Amino acid sequence: MDTADQPNARRKFLLTALATPLAAVVASEAVLAQQGTALPHLDPADPQAKGLGYVDNAKNINPKVEATYKPGAHCGTCLQFRGHATDAWGPCNIFPGKAVSSSGWCRVWAGKS
Repeated sequence: MDTADQPNARRKFLLTALATPLAAVVASEAVLAQQGTALPHLDPADPQAKGLGYVDNAKNINPKVEATYKPGAHCGTCLQFRGHATDAWGPCNIFPGKAVSSSGWCRVWAGKS
């Protein structure tokens, strides 16, 4: 290899090395978002869902019973929700293999920044 080509080859290698993982993350996010509609919906009676206080509609929460609930909080605005905020249902990191309602809520809710 000509020494004049070395900086270009090194630059191309570095760009490829950085772009490949980024492309993989973007692709996996798209797959997760698409899977949200194909995944079975989480049943609020599921033992894990019950244990975390999951409900399909956050509007049905009694703040006196769920002290950690904040008005306006719902799955679509949660950091754990892997779908888009406009999706009716989407995957969630807390309930793998299940889709949660975007308007739902559980005690693990953490707002997106």
